[in-house]
Amino acid sequence: MTDVIQTAAMPDTATARRPRWRKQLRENGLHLIMLPLALLWLSPLIWILITSLKTNAEVFDQAAGFWPDKLNFSNYPSTLSVAPFGTYLINSVIVTTTILAGQLITITLAAYAFARLTFPGKNLLFTLFLLQVMFPIYAIFLTNFVTLREMGLINTIPAMIVPFVASGYGTFMLRQSFRQVPSELSDAARLDGCGHMSILWHVYLPLVKPTLIAFGIISVVTHWNDYMWPLLVTNSESIRTLPIGLGLLAKADSGADWPRLMAGTTIVVSPLLLLFVIFQRRFIDSFMHTGVK
Repeated sequence: MTDVIQTAAMPDTATARRPRWRKQLRENGLHLIMLPLALLWLSPLIWILITSLKTNAEVFDQAAGFWPDKLNFSNYPSTLSVAPFGTYLINSVIVTTTILAGQLITITLAAYAFARLTFPGKNLLFTLFLLQVMFPIYAIFLTNFVTLREMGLINTIPAMIVPFVASGYGTFMLRQSFRQVPSELSDAARLDGCGHMSILWHVYLPLVKPTLIAFGIISVVTHWNDYMWPLLVTNSESIRTLPIGLGLLAKADSGADWPRLMAGTTIVVSPLLLLFVIFQRRFIDSFMHTGVK
């Protein structure tokens, strides 16, 4: 009788393993589907890297094949010598980091005011603030250019920074995250004697860090790759950024030297790729948490 009870209590091994095998098979099938898609997404980057190691004749030679006969690493130092990419890199870092720092300050203060403070006309002011998101950036280029010209900032680094120190999109993102924070936390901090800045710094910002990281990624990528606005407000090589230098390299008098152009493209995108590799887990977690909120 005891043996019968023990036999009935033991689960069927085949039945217990079946869901595990099904899950493993499903995961393997998903990986087989995602691998070609990943290779398809990486194909432009692979083509850029391989082209940067070719000669100009091999690029247009149909019989040369996809892989070069000899890796030509000299395209990179020659590209750096043709244009002052070191200066462009420094300018891009200054412009991108300054814009991000200014945006984090302005959107944090504005989002906290719109989310937690009460003042007359708040909803109307927030609606007007969001008009920045509704208008294409190219629609206000002329107005911004005229304003900066009257301020005497044309052909300066601040000209590439000032129009972007505030962000309606970032304010909206952060406001929505602030509204998710329970008001009881700020009430408890206020009872302990905290003011608005202390509550913002010690209560709200630690809880919305994923949103700040997600917005920081969007801001860095957008302004690092920005081409049109720096082209409009600058005309001196000493203050231009990497995308402008890359565009000038493509418009050489002798025609585009594709290996050098692809080497310059690799130099431009490498900092972003390196940044992603270093902070990959934090980037993914920030987008996941922001999406859930």
